[in-house]
Amino acid sequence: MRRRFGRYVSYGVLAAALAVVPLAGCSTANLGAGSFGSGALRVAEVPGIGDYTAERAMAEARAHFRNNDFGHSAAFYKRVVELSPKDPEGYVGLGASYDRLRRFDLSDRVYAALFALGGSTAQYHNNVGYSHMLRGDLKTALTHLRKAEALAPGNAVVGNNLQILARTAATTRA
Repeated sequence: MRRRFGRYVSYGVLAAALAVVPLAGCSTANLGAGSFGSGALRVAEVPGIGDYTAERAMAEARAHFRNNDFGHSAAFYKRVVELSPKDPEGYVGLGASYDRLRRFDLSDRVYAALFALGGSTAQYHNNVGYSHMLRGDLKTALTHLRKAEALAPGNAVVGNNLQILARTAATTRA
């Protein structure tokens, strides 16, 4: 299922957005413990990824994300963004993959590009809110999730994330 933004983006804005997204090579990092997990998590290096079409890379990215293999999903979503820079779905998946890898420096860049591409959408605010929740920045998470809820009242994903945030906040207060 693809969601298209109803706005057209000038090439200048798109070029500026893509300039902040690290598209040249995979980044790796050994990361320590965080509030929602621990371990050394890194973006995978996939031999022959340059031979993948956008559609094939998207299918691989989705499958790896569903299987919690975020290193590979990031690599494949990155390929999707390279090949289809106007399709927000690649940015959403890439940002979410970086978040799960706790590479918030990279996800922030991806979300900036997503904003430049589509503006203030429910999907943008939901993903940025979830990203901040993973970081333990619950105040910023709530701000973004409330914006997402206002833009898409009754959205089940946003509602679920607000419930997770409420449980997380209750746990941290206890």
